[in-house]
Amino acid sequence: MLIEILKAVLFGIVEGITEWLPISSTGHMILVDQFVHLNVSADFYKMFEVVIQLGAIMAGGGGGVGGVVLFWNKLWPFHMKNEKPAWKDGALSMWLKIIVAVIPAAIIGVLFDDKIDELFYHPVPVAIALIVVGVLFIVVETIMKGKKPSIRNIGQITYKAAVIIGLFQVLAAVFPGTSRSGATIIGALLIGVSRATAAEFTFFLAVPVMFGASLLKVIKYIAAGVAMTGSEFVILVIGTLVAFIVSVFVIKFLMSYIKKHDFKVFGWYRIVLGILVLLILR
Repeated sequence: MLIEILKAVLFGIVEGITEWLPISSTGHMILVDQFVHLNVSADFYKMFEVVIQLGAIMAGGGGGVGGVVLFWNKLWPFHMKNEKPAWKDGALSMWLKIIVAVIPAAIIGVLFDDKIDELFYHPVPVAIALIVVGVLFIVVETIMKGKKPSIRNIGQITYKAAVIIGLFQVLAAVFPGTSRSGATIIGALLIGVSRATAAEFTFFLAVPVMFGASLLKVIKYIAAGVAMTGSEFVILVIGTLVAFIVSVFVIKFLMSYIKKHDFKVFGWYRIVLGILVLLILR
């Protein structure tokens, strides 16, 4: 059991790092699973690899280590006014834009989740997605170099911009390895959103998307009538907790990094990783 716990810790670390960096958590989880296979049922693992992302999402939407709050103050739409809860200025508009951006991927996910897994959740399609999006990062950053962004904060994102970013998110919903954050950041950069705002809006989109995806996987797991063992429950809890802790630091690193650097390094990393996946797992 100790070995399985250590494996769960490793999966949590990998998920916590790769969920927020635009390098594809799916690609990394496939690689890790090939070399460090969890001793669990196939049905449980399908659910585990999605639900573990909740730990990472909670880091983006909740409190962090040492009382540090990452995005909770921005995500929570209410404040007290005259001793009564009231909407914060701009909060309703922000959440409506998030919902608009999420709808396309949500529809695709609900209707075609199983088919997408069947067709594309394999090493070769994932590797191709890693490489293609890596190239796109390098190309987009080269094109946008020297251009001043027209959208510098979340409040300046229009509904049209939100729809466009949401359509880019569909690419990640359909093609594992694309990276949800990678796709939305590329889409945002192309329409003139600053790097920091693109990353921040991506974090906000992750909250409803990953809660929905996790709920869908849990419902399917329960519907399949598979009983979770005690050891599987421990693995799920530990993996999720570790992903949360690691994500707190990764998000802070990314937001600091992109203030002075572009995303090209992630593009090159994706290309190298994609080639390795093709060489090792094809």
